[in-house]
Amino acid sequence: MSSTFGTVPKEHDLAQTSGKTSILQQPRAVWAVFFAAIIAFMGLGLVDPILPPIAEKLHASPSQVTLLFTSYNAVMAVAMLITGVVSSRLGAKRTLLAGIFVIALFSALGGFSNSIWTLIGLRGGWGLGNALFVATALSAIVSLSSGGTARAIILYEAAIGLGISVGPLLGGWLGAISWRGPFLGVATLMVVAFIGLVALMPQSEKSSPSNSRQKTSLLDPFRAMKHRSLVVFGLTACLYNFGFFTLLAYAPFVMGLDEHGLGYVFLGWGVLLAVTSVFMAPKLQRAFGTIRSMGAMLVLFAVVLLAIGIWTETQWVVITSVILAGALLGNNNTLITTAIMNAAPVERSTASAAYSFLRFIGGAIAPFVAGKLAEWYNPHVPFVVGAAFVLASVLFIAVNRKHVRHVDGAGSAH
Repeated sequence: MSSTFGTVPKEHDLAQTSGKTSILQQPRAVWAVFFAAIIAFMGLGLVDPILPPIAEKLHASPSQVTLLFTSYNAVMAVAMLITGVVSSRLGAKRTLLAGIFVIALFSALGGFSNSIWTLIGLRGGWGLGNALFVATALSAIVSLSSGGTARAIILYEAAIGLGISVGPLLGGWLGAISWRGPFLGVATLMVVAFIGLVALMPQSEKSSPSNSRQKTSLLDPFRAMKHRSLVVFGLTACLYNFGFFTLLAYAPFVMGLDEHGLGYVFLGWGVLLAVTSVFMAPKLQRAFGTIRSMGAMLVLFAVVLLAIGIWTETQWVVITSVILAGALLGNNNTLITTAIMNAAPVERSTASAAYSFLRFIGGAIAPFVAGKLAEWYNPHVPFVVGAAFVLASVLFIAVNRKHVRHVDGAGSAH
């Protein structure tokens, strides 16, 4: 791979994980990005256990608190369209550092805010930083790693899983002290990540803007959407994210747990997400193919959401279902990330920008809709509606199977 934003090679797939080289034998730069990604994704889990306390302390309704996810995802969706432009000019390292700096700044400001609407606005700024970091981190790990695209994506998903799993535990502990604690904790951890990247990730040829093969245009993500496969996966993820963010944003309000309890539940959720994304997803892909495995995971996730919707007032059912969902989401995240990297003959940063724009639209709408549905009807409805959207994603990809079957073709050929 000659550049950070090189064309996605078709010969790589998730099943291609066997070989003489261990997945742990990676350049120092890969581990620097890996470590920073863990800390970046801690930010999501750190905040989750304190959603009910934020509603109480800032005198906000659950639907207002869920706007913390809506503003975050909405800004991130739009910002994803410019990540390629920024990173192709600044280079991977500078873009990653810029993203970390923005996350740290807005997270720290959030820790000192006294209004729910101020906090919602600051979370939007956090989303901008996360967009710069997330899109660039994936393409950087893929290009800088040894062992191919498949192993790089597994490393990336492992970083996500570790960050999401450790984050709630720390968030519950800090949140028990004050709801401001997790925001200030994220800012502190981002400073650590910033220093780590400066020290460990060199300005190499692969991350230098002067060595990039070409500068990306703002129109490139829209041009990429002429590839039907990219749009199919993007809209599938958009529908699936309705269920994902309904679970993440509204489940804390129905579990009846304190900050520590929510932290432990989402710790279990994140651990299963991390373990399955690394160890189980490749086996599913080899055995059943990418598309079929995705479909199975999404159907099971819809069943889990439906179970929460039916037994919303039975605490052990909700807790068990949330933790179990982590395994299904871990498998699906790895499978769909791998699929999108091999879906269309466009550069990685462009494919990531177009796909992420589409999927985070669902992540922006779902949390607020979930809160409003609970206010208009009852707490059961958000999860039932989320399950319906996840099932719609399965039907959508099934109807468009002919446009994405080449992803399985690449897998079976190797």
